[in-house]
Amino acid sequence: MRTHWFQRLVGLLIFLTVGGAATLLWWAVSASHPPRFWSPVEVTVAGIWRVLYDADAPSTQVILMAAAASALLGAGVALLERFVADRYRRSRVHIPARPLAPKAIMAATRGIFAGEVSVTVLIPAHNEQASLPQTLASLSRQTRRPDRVIVVADNCTDRTVDVARSAGAEVFETVGNTEKKGGALNQILRDILPHQGDNDVVMVMDADTMLGIRFVEAAVGRFTDDRALMAVGGLFFGEPGPTLVRQFQRSEYVRYTRDIRRRNGRVFVLTGTASIFRPAALRAIASSRGTDLPGRPGDVYDTAALTEDNELTIAIKSLGGLTISPPECTVVTELMPSWRMLWAQRLRWQRGALENLGAYGVTPQTLRYWAQQIGIGYSVIALGAYLLLMVLMALSLDTWVWFPFWLSVGTLFAIERVVTAWSGGWAARLLAVLILPELLYDMFLNVVYVKGIVDITRGSKATWTHLSPTPSQAVPEKDPVAG
Repeated sequence: MRTHWFQRLVGLLIFLTVGGAATLLWWAVSASHPPRFWSPVEVTVAGIWRVLYDADAPSTQVILMAAAASALLGAGVALLERFVADRYRRSRVHIPARPLAPKAIMAATRGIFAGEVSVTVLIPAHNEQASLPQTLASLSRQTRRPDRVIVVADNCTDRTVDVARSAGAEVFETVGNTEKKGGALNQILRDILPHQGDNDVVMVMDADTMLGIRFVEAAVGRFTDDRALMAVGGLFFGEPGPTLVRQFQRSEYVRYTRDIRRRNGRVFVLTGTASIFRPAALRAIASSRGTDLPGRPGDVYDTAALTEDNELTIAIKSLGGLTISPPECTVVTELMPSWRMLWAQRLRWQRGALENLGAYGVTPQTLRYWAQQIGIGYSVIALGAYLLLMVLMALSLDTWVWFPFWLSVGTLFAIERVVTAWSGGWAARLLAVLILPELLYDMFLNVVYVKGIVDITRGSKATWTHLSPTPSQAVPEKDPVAG
């Protein structure tokens, strides 16, 4: 297990790596001499606006170096991820530290019929009377209904318990829980896990989430077809609603879901909105806490983790388990209604991701996450420098200078943004083609990233925030976007 000093060092390691890479690229660009394909051309638009076309472009050496570096980095991360995912499935050697490796699971269950797959749904809820009815209704509309639904009422002071019981769900009320969602789930899992068979899977979903109608059916099919599969996650979309900040989030989620589908369901994080786990995975995690995994022995969820879904994903992968997010398993989840709440949510996500890296260290299973954090850090420098230079040029020059090379790059970028957001509808496409609004949104997220890096390096205490929905924020009765 990693000590506190290593967790604080995570931010510094990422900062030094990103800074070194940016410095190297700056040196390569400044040391080169860009070619000029033709002399600058000046034209006047409507007799009042002077436009200068300049054919300066980065040198061929710099362009090739940047393209090769990005291609090698992307290919390296992809190959590493595939290697880690396939290693234990193909291995002929049982590795004790990897009890969830497919080889071990297949050997332990060979010739044993554990019964048909049953589904027990756990819904942790803290004052969720507004959104809970829609969540429970989405479960009743499933093409394959769950066998058991339990609302885990955690320190509720509203009518959450009454709402759950009136909808026909069981209710488990936590006792003395001071450890938020993770603590509540640990209590109920200690109660039900000893009675779950190998095929009695456990689904954990948020109380403000609505499932696509085929979610449970598709997940049960995956578990039935693959005994080695340990977890099935969902692909999430944002709830409908007004305001620009919600539309930014919807477009972001559409692009993330598109990426996961192109990766054939190989998921970065098992979403906390809705994921299903084999009992064997949850029991193995609980028994590995305090030795091979961070956390208290016997706990499924590490209550010290700010982002329990990210931590649980790393835990399953660290024990050799296979995970997937099929395209049929879609959910609609809440969106942050204001910039302030979005800031708090993303800062918790970012800080939690960094703390998880500090807790697990550098392993084959976490290298993908380290690469992701370094990539985000590099984008902070790249996007920040781009926007700063744009502002400086606009304020310093009385003539607008267009560079054909960068115009073509910008056009390709705009096309890519529209294509990746296409399934989000006309609002998402319009926002994408404008480019600048989404760049500013990305910069907002970058500032959150920097704040998370600074906070963990300084060792400042992290906080957990909770959004209590009003009836107007409840998830609407419609299925998630399937495309």
